[in-house]
Amino acid sequence: QVQLVESGGGLVQAGGSLRLSCAASGFIFIDSVMGWYRQAPGKQRELVATIPGVGRTNYADSVKGRFSISRDNAKNTVYLQMNSLQPEDTAVYYCWSSWSGSWGQGTQVTVSS
Repeated sequence: QVQLVESGGGLVQAGGSLRLSCAASGFIFIDSVMGWYRQAPGKQRELVATIPGVGRTNYADSVKGRFSISRDNAKNTVYLQMNSLQPEDTAVYYCWSSWSGSWGQGTQVTVSS
């Protein structure tokens, strides 16, 4: 059974930082592309960043230079380091796996101005 469990969300002031984690289980982690998506109120879910088991990362233009995705294949965990957060980054952040297109339950990130 595929499970993705996010943690690390919270409330932060503009300019601050947060680190999200996603613990994965139930599939061959290294064979899966992992990613982070986000959904703000009233908006569609959008890609934030993806990372393959080995290879290049991919970022949405809106987060390039501020966010960094990484993974620890030994711990079956993917991370999202978010720096220079802005109010427009406020959203529920979801972990995603290409293995059956699974999603986590989401973690709320709120950035106050």
